[in-house]
Order: sequence, then C-alpha cells, then structure tokens
Amino acid sequence: MRCGPLCQLLWLWPCLSCVPAVPMRKVQDDTKTLIKTIVTRISDISHTQSVSSRQRVVGLDFIPGLHPNLSLSTMDQTLAIYQQILASLPSRNVIQIANDLENLRDLLHLLASSKSCPLPRASGLETLEGLGGVLEASLYSTEVVALSRLQGFLQAMLQQLDLGPGC
Repeated sequence: MRCGPLCQLLWLWPCLSCVPAVPMRKVQDDTKTLIKTIVTRISDISHTQSVSSRQRVVGLDFIPGLHPNLSLSTMDQTLAIYQQILASLPSRNVIQIANDLENLRDLLHLLASSKSCPLPRASGLETLEGLGGVLEASLYSTEVVALSRLQGFLQAMLQQLDLGPGC
C-alpha cells in the first residue's frame, strides 16, 4: 500500500508538535535590545547631537517626528519611512542602521502576529522619488535630522513596548 502526503503528515505530526515555539517574551526582549543597539549606533555618530528631535527644519517635513499613540502598525509604517530615507542617503554611517531597521521591522511583525494582528508590509514613502532635489541639496541636514528624529522615535518605541502596544 502506498502512503500519500496525508500519511506522511500524520507520521510527522508527533515530531512537529514537539518543536517549541519561540516565547514572545524573548522576541520582545530581542526587540528592545535591537532598539537600544540602534540608539547607541546613532549616538556614536557625532554630528547627530547638534539638532533636537523636536526641532522643525523647513523642507524636511517628510521626515516623521514623534507620534503620541504608538501602535505596532504605526511603528512599522514609521520605521519603513526611516528605512527608505536612510537607504537614499550616500553616507556610510547609516547603512548598518538601515539594515537594523529591517530586522527591527521583522521582530515587530512577529510581535504583531503573536497578538493575532498581522501587519501588512508597509512600503514607506511613495513620494520619496519626488524629493530627490531636496535630498541632493541638503544631504548632511537630511541625515542629521533623520537620525535625530529616529533616535527620539526609537526611545518612544522602547517606552511603548514596556506598556504593551496595541495593533
């Protein structure tokens, strides 16, 4: 007698049911650790200390500031925007930070799925291509403001993760 895919699945089922799931507490701790790492990387870039994250800079309004209510979806959308901005900058300072943001977004998706609220993959800014002139004219200012605001946003995220953000 031939054993089809159903028989094979039934044969493997006891093995699959014994695989422990990653505890969500560990994912949340990893998320907090990664946020702290990114904040440290930003702090290590000396010129980011020269501007306040609350300060408004004309022409750079597309860079998000702080949000009063941070849900997991808001966090993901905002990180997608920062990731896209940093990827468009030629500075070597921001390459690792942009990669870390991708990993952070993956951890947020794990947290969201554990709460039964899967997040759609945020795409970031649709209008970043139209901002090429602004970026070329003020690369240094864009980098400083983006990193400063990102640092403030990450610190707010860290506080919100302690409170248990909603979907």
